[in-house]
Amino acid sequence: MADLVPLQDLLIFTRDGEWGKGEAGPDLVKMAVIRGTDFSAVRYGDVSSAPVRYIPKKAADRKTLRPGDILIETAGGTKDQPTGRTVYLNQRVFDMLDMPATCASFARFLRVNRELVDPNYLYWYLQSIYSTGAMFPYHIQHTGVARFQYTDFAAQWRVPVPDREHQLAIAALLSSLDDKIELNRRTNETLEAMAQAIFRDWFVDFGPTRRKIDGATDPVEVMGGLVNDPDRARKLAALFPSELGEDGLPEGWSEGDLGHYAFLNPESWSVRNAPHAIEYVDLANTKWGTIELTTVYRWSDAPSRARRIVRGGDTIVGTVRPGNGSYSYVGIDGLTASTGFAALRPKEKTMAPLVYLAATSVENIERLDKLADGGAYPAVRPDVVLATNMPIVPLDIVDGFASVCAPLITKVEHNKKENRILAATRDLLLPKLMSGEIRLRDAERANEAVA
Repeated sequence: MADLVPLQDLLIFTRDGEWGKGEAGPDLVKMAVIRGTDFSAVRYGDVSSAPVRYIPKKAADRKTLRPGDILIETAGGTKDQPTGRTVYLNQRVFDMLDMPATCASFARFLRVNRELVDPNYLYWYLQSIYSTGAMFPYHIQHTGVARFQYTDFAAQWRVPVPDREHQLAIAALLSSLDDKIELNRRTNETLEAMAQAIFRDWFVDFGPTRRKIDGATDPVEVMGGLVNDPDRARKLAALFPSELGEDGLPEGWSEGDLGHYAFLNPESWSVRNAPHAIEYVDLANTKWGTIELTTVYRWSDAPSRARRIVRGGDTIVGTVRPGNGSYSYVGIDGLTASTGFAALRPKEKTMAPLVYLAATSVENIERLDKLADGGAYPAVRPDVVLATNMPIVPLDIVDGFASVCAPLITKVEHNKKENRILAATRDLLLPKLMSGEIRLRDAERANEAVA
């Protein structure tokens, strides 16, 4: 039977975070600052979104994070996402950093007494009580920023601490599911990078045509080594002109934009055609090519921005703060997107990869970000997304591009679906394991079933 120990007695050190200054100065230490908004990425070892700040040296010395620390969000939550979220900082996080790190002032770090409890087990336990809503009584909001009553929580909440072997086994099982999710995410990053490299070579740099001009005759060489199968490379290389026209484009191509290939916001819900319920996609939960979370609402309870009907093969690009990367390929039917997205529907099925990769290229997201205006909520009009530069090319080029890139996108969408299953399995097992409702052995069998 597990001992019940107050959370505060399981810690050797805890402090609120720091925000510091935006510019370097005397007695300031350059640090990565992890905010609550970064938790979902940091969970999988991605620290790229954590801003760099300059922290007073005395505070930096006391508040530099270490492997095994747990961060807990203590302010800034919302009604739908209350404070109390946590993230575990494993060694992988620090391997990705090139400077010391701390947490932001709206968070607190917990340094665990490892002689009493395994920090990874404690993290999963905190995740469990957050997911079940048990932390919600400590989330308060009178006016302004919501806050988590950490001091009361740490003193009052008793954590079940089973024997060390059981702690490690629970943490290892749940972490293995996260590891599988991370592997799929990294695979998807590689696949997306491959697709973007091919898109850029074909439609931005005009690589196949330029290599022909330079005298390349081997089809694999003409295709820049991006298509390694000789027979396939031969068929694709034959599609490309051997000369550039006076406009700098391959002969037979012309200047254009995505309006040639996609419809903008083709379908919307209204009072007359509204369904009983919708599955809603918002900007906050769509990041850099992935719809991380959807929410089901009855139509009568849905946000007023829940209007865009999107279908499999569409591309959605956030128009509010477009530099935040709120874009994704839509892999399934049945979703409703916020009006904060521009929804692009390919005019032909084979145009879907081209539309997605053109609209979401690094250069285009940067273009949209520079064009955004509007003070507190800088935005672009949806038609600005449709106006993304894209040369008008023969349909056999479009079809050839789809033959190469559609399988990459299909694999990415398969991995996303698998990750949703893995996450659902993890979230189902988590409270049941911690409460003892399910035995560890049965949980391990469930894990094997989705492996």
